[in-house]
Amino acid sequence: YKEGHLPGAINFYRDDFQDTTLPYHGMRIEKEQMAKRLGEAGITENHTLVVYDNKGSSDASRLWWLLRLYNFDKVYLLDGGLSYWERMGGKSSREVPEMIPASFNFSDQADNMIVIEKEQILNLIISEASKAILLDARSAEEYKGLQHKSGAKKAGRIPKSINIDWAEAIDYGDTYTFKSVEELEKIYGKLGASKEDTIIVYCHSGVRSSHTTFVLTQLLGYKKVLNYDGSWVEWSFDDLLPYESDTLYIKEN
Repeated sequence: YKEGHLPGAINFYRDDFQDTTLPYHGMRIEKEQMAKRLGEAGITENHTLVVYDNKGSSDASRLWWLLRLYNFDKVYLLDGGLSYWERMGGKSSREVPEMIPASFNFSDQADNMIVIEKEQILNLIISEASKAILLDARSAEEYKGLQHKSGAKKAGRIPKSINIDWAEAIDYGDTYTFKSVEELEKIYGKLGASKEDTIIVYCHSGVRSSHTTFVLTQLLGYKKVLNYDGSWVEWSFDDLLPYESDTLYIKEN
């Protein structure tokens, strides 16, 4: 951000919206805490937010999902983020805008039903009747249990999950924009799901799964997509939960 950002942009990092009271990292903060942090940055519920990053919209999608969870829908992603903005001739700035602290108020509505908890997933795994599809948005190495990523207690995957790496949806290494709807339909057609089926998405700590949730709901029109925000980090810390894993190696970084 300090090296260059869109003119007038303010800066948040994913840690700004992370619950630090848990023994593991990456979990979301509650609505009241989020409202407080948004207000401290000078944002009110009357603003429209355009969110971007420089990582293929993964971190931006996380903030998008959190805001939608808490019933704030005036939030959009800048496709391609900073790198594509500059590539298309957009100017960047190092000037940090002065924001006057304000009050941000979420609506009194109940949270959107776009999240699922580990107990519900366990019930779905056990149930023979469940038709819900469990989608792992991590890399193939993480899915197979071949990479033990920092923050998790162990490597592996949740049983019955299907793996489609979140990055398949992005023109990674070039424009960092979302692929065309036609390409995305082919990628996620591997799920064999109808637009009405329940799809549960997880990753390492809810960031990449938020990205996949955005793709499925906003670009492809799937109606019932639930993000398991705790994801593999939370699941791995509960030794009573089932998991699957192949041969393991430890990745130094």
